[in-house]
Amino acid sequence: MNHDAPAYGLWLLVALNSAVFIMFAYSFFRPKTTRDWRTFGTFSAFIVALFVEMYGFPLTLYLLSGWLQTKYPGLDILSHDTGHLWSTLLGEKGDPHFGVLHIASYIFLIYGFYLLSDAWRVLYHAQRQHALATSGPYARIRHPQYVAFVLIMLGFLLQWPTLLTLLMFPILLVMYGRLAVTEEAEMRAQFGDAYESYAQRTPRFFPRLRQGSTAG
Repeated sequence: MNHDAPAYGLWLLVALNSAVFIMFAYSFFRPKTTRDWRTFGTFSAFIVALFVEMYGFPLTLYLLSGWLQTKYPGLDILSHDTGHLWSTLLGEKGDPHFGVLHIASYIFLIYGFYLLSDAWRVLYHAQRQHALATSGPYARIRHPQYVAFVLIMLGFLLQWPTLLTLLMFPILLVMYGRLAVTEEAEMRAQFGDAYESYAQRTPRFFPRLRQGSTAG
């Protein structure tokens, strides 16, 4: 075991990585309303919790250390690679950064940020015209920004799962689902039949595989 280069206690990296990803998401999302800030705030809390364990203090590895050392004798608990728990649990060899799940996580992250940016662009122009956002990603699903946040969180969970972020994830799913329902009620009040027609032809979160199917 070699601990010459410390894997944890790197609080400057915690602060820098958290700031970079939070500001990156902010530049795409541009929160304005109380609901926007609530959405963004919970996402930011997820990001901070993730990087605290990735570079600060590995709480999950500490809590699971007894079980991990029993199941994987000789495992270096303090190694940064061990923190890639999916790779460890699946018994993958080599650098986990080149594993299938890690590569898949990059796909989720890149597409999530792209979707967040594209959705914000469409919504921004619609709001300036006091119109309903129905083009771009809004033509496929009613809440692309919430879906984008979920994809980004999934990407991070594939890279570096922790007990806290795994606990937060379903809670955030429920929260975003409720926010979506509240938002739809406001849109119905504002746009009436136009929104009702849009909702009938456009799924809430999951795009249709076939254009001819009915909205759910």
